[in-house]
Amino acid sequence: MEYNKADYYGREMLEFEFLGRQAKLVLPETPAKGNPWLIKTEYFWAFSEFERDMIDRGFAVAYIANKTRWHDPSDDSAKHEFSLFLQKEFGLNEKCIPVGMSCGGLQAVYFAAAYPSDIKGLYLDAPVLNLLSCPGGVGEGHSVMEEFTAHTGMTLIDLMSYRNHPLDNFGKLAENKLPVFLICGDSDKTVPYLENGKLLYDYYTERGLDIKQIIKENCDHHPHGLTDRVPLINWALSLYGQSE
Repeated sequence: MEYNKADYYGREMLEFEFLGRQAKLVLPETPAKGNPWLIKTEYFWAFSEFERDMIDRGFAVAYIANKTRWHDPSDDSAKHEFSLFLQKEFGLNEKCIPVGMSCGGLQAVYFAAAYPSDIKGLYLDAPVLNLLSCPGGVGEGHSVMEEFTAHTGMTLIDLMSYRNHPLDNFGKLAENKLPVFLICGDSDKTVPYLENGKLLYDYYTERGLDIKQIIKENCDHHPHGLTDRVPLINWALSLYGQSE
């Protein structure tokens, strides 16, 4: 494997090709117990404050490119093989925390549903969970069907009878009792909370499952993340039996 070194906010980052896809890995100077790690499931550079917080606490941060931001089944198997590689090559934990923002949220849910044994918990931030809402534009969501159709071949009519939306995979998350930290804006016009995040929150709470939620007042789709990230940091640490 050939690694190129690059800069990640003053830290060393390894860039390389894995399964024909662009991959990135940032390792902490001093790994935390158990070698915990995050996988950013889309938009690697966007709103990365939480990832940098966790690197400072001994977490690694990894990324492997998706075939499309709207998901292809091969994206899931690539992440699984990538996880196995990182365990063997760098000693990372057998379970990671997907960081899924917007379309990265749908990628995180599909990955976790397909390979739950790879997952410690999911951090979902304004996630796309209902494809009729976004990209479909049915209801209050944002329509980007031209792009979606170009990447997936599915039309809006196809989506109306589709039975593999991210929300159709909630049962697999629940069956494996995967913890979730959900952050959404209450004024999101792109991926509306009521049509997306709230569906997951209600599904989990109705079943007594572990979900933590923060709703940001007067917040649209952006910015992702939190100004006060302590609750999110503590949640991630706790999944690996750690604390500040």
